[in-house]
Order: sequence, then C-alpha cells, then structure tokens
Amino acid sequence: MVFGIRAVIEAINSGKEIEALFMQRGLGGGLMMELKSLLNENGITAQQVPVEKLNRITQKNHQGVIAIISPITYQRIEDIVPQVFEQGKVPLILVLDGVTDVRNMGAIARTAECAGVDAIVIPSKGSAQINPDAIKTSAGALYKIPVCRHDNLLQTVKFLQESGLQVVCCTEKTETSIYSIDYSLPTAIVMGSEEDGIRNEIIRSAEHLAKIPMFGEIASLNVSVSAAVIIYEAVRQRS
Repeated sequence: MVFGIRAVIEAINSGKEIEALFMQRGLGGGLMMELKSLLNENGITAQQVPVEKLNRITQKNHQGVIAIISPITYQRIEDIVPQVFEQGKVPLILVLDGVTDVRNMGAIARTAECAGVDAIVIPSKGSAQINPDAIKTSAGALYKIPVCRHDNLLQTVKFLQESGLQVVCCTEKTETSIYSIDYSLPTAIVMGSEEDGIRNEIIRSAEHLAKIPMFGEIASLNVSVSAAVIIYEAVRQRS
C-alpha cells in the first residue's frame, strides 16, 4: 500500500503495477491535477470515495490518495506465446473472463502452475485483485506462473487464435463434453465467472464450446474446481 499524492506519483513513474487506486472525492490542487494527468496517460482508473473510506484503510496522512500495489509483475501474452513455441512446447494458456473472487483466483493459479499451464490471462477490469489473499491461496503459484493482464480480452483471444491456438470455452451453453476436445493441439482454455459465465463475443469467436458433465442435483461446480477438471483433462491427453 502506498499513500500520499507524491508517493503515488513516484510509484507510477517507477513502473509499479497499480492494483487499485482510491481517491478522495472533490480533491483538487496542482499536485492532484498532476496525478490525474498521470493516471490518464497510463490508463489507470481511480475509484472516487469519501474520505471516511480512506481513513478506514489507514489512519496515516494519506492526503486523499491510496494506491494498492500489485505483488506481482504482469507480463504480455504477446511475449509469452512465441517463447513457448521457441522452447518446442505446445502452448496451454488459461484465460479467466470475470473471475472476481480472490480465493478462486488463487486456487486456479495453484492448479495451473502444478499442471504446467504456460500463462494465465485476465482482463484489466472486472477481475480479482492479485493481493495477499490470492497469493496465499495459490500457495505462492502466482509468483511462479506468468499472469498477463490486458484491456481487451476479445482482442487477446483473437491474438491467440492468430498465433495458432484453438480456443475452448468451458460453458454450459453446449452439449459437447470437455472429453470430446483434442487438447494435444495448442490450446487456450477460457473460464468465466460463476455469475455471468463467459462473455458472448468470446463464446462466438471460439473454435470449441465444451461443458463438464453433471449428474447430480446441483447444476454447477465452483469455477476453480471446473478449471482443475478441464486443465487436467488436457494434461491427461498430453501425457
């Protein structure tokens, strides 16, 4: 956590990954204008909040601005995929569309790292924060597996397809089982949130839709469990 206008400006200028930024409503002044300009230049969104919320986060002199710094350094999927091919490997990428629970994020990352997934892709907005709870739940896997954060997830999916990966959306909107897909090919697996699933434009662009067979009365699995099931089907086929 970094607080104070000048300290936050310096954190951004030094290349720190900003996970969340809270700014007091109605705050002005020359230094604040400098910070706002810097936020616009770097595409960072600040949450406008009452001062009472800032005071609950810290009792120290925050000057109306508190930033949460990501404990990891995000990478670019455009750099990861060529590296995987150059190493002679068949890429296996995991795309998380709207997974907002930090513990689910951590559990998924732990499974992905154990299974040898090459990278996790998340959207810049509408995704769980990579915070200490996520790190703890991942048993440190989030320090080891590349995490790529991108503004336009659909565009990122199209890049994966143009790079030779098939996109498999794990969704209930199909009759095809996850066990009917050939994961020995370069593959990107897309998982959606438990509430909203995968956004429609990504589903429409995917080569395959696949669902996990259900035989009980409860209609769905936790997303971290679902991710583990489909990831390890890919591992089984590749082994």
